Amino acid sequence: MKSIPLTPVTMKIARRVIWFEQPEKALADPIRFMAYAMTYAVHQDMRVIRRYVSDDNFREALDHAPPGIIDPRSWAYWNLKMGRYPPPPLPRRMFGTIAREQPSARSDVGPAQRISTEDQGRTGSVAWQEAKNRASALDLEDVRRRAREEWLAKYGPGKKI
Repeated sequence: MKSIPLTPVTMKIARRVIWFEQPEKALADPIRFMAYAMTYAVHQDMRVIRRYVSDDNFREALDHAPPGIIDPRSWAYWNLKMGRYPPPPLPRRMFGTIAREQPSARSDVGPAQRISTEDQGRTGSVAWQEAKNRASALDLEDVRRRAREEWLAKYGPGKKI
């Protein structure tokens, strides 16, 4: 995708759309900038941006959008505006070696190398539940007794703080 020029107007838009970084840095990655613009830019901002971004560049930005930036409503809207109905699935965060590639891009990568955030969350939830069950097996009276002894040893009668 061709870069978006650094002008006073585009810098103002970049400052508003990606408020947490410098406009020069925001405009340096046009695909990422477009993803934020598709989500947060107002109509007047997009009119300015569309002077520099063709439909083909816009489709490229949609095809390579980083996961987690574009919300589902904006994703559906901009895909419809670009003639894509129904829209393809939203980009998903993947853990592993090929996080930025599309799932169908490589057939030699097994499921162990691509773990979605949902799977990661499910695995974490199961591990948390197991740890919780192990922790509840501790004798709470023993824990209380040890805490009381430690407190008395540190702050008990005759101890100066």
